[in-house]
Amino acid sequence: MNLKLFFLSFWLLFIAELGDKTQLAVFTLVTQHKQPWPIFWGASLGLTAVTLLGTFMGGFVCKYIPAAILKLAAGIMFLTMGFFILKECLGELL
Repeated sequence: MNLKLFFLSFWLLFIAELGDKTQLAVFTLVTQHKQPWPIFWGASLGLTAVTLLGTFMGGFVCKYIPAAILKLAAGIMFLTMGFFILKECLGELL
């Protein structure tokens, strides 16, 4: 096993998810239901399933679409989401 890739993916996902809407949704569920363990296991399984899907779909898609195009598309999607979130936030403030 390539430990460098293992730890790179662990820390990348760990840092990316801190303060993410997924973490906030789990936090909200625990505060509402006061049962952290079933929520932990359900959220862990959900994140594992999404990661599994992304891993294998990423390998499949990369056979047909160059990585540079995928990075560009991902960047455009993140900028678009950021624009709409910023627009919504400014609308609430004004």
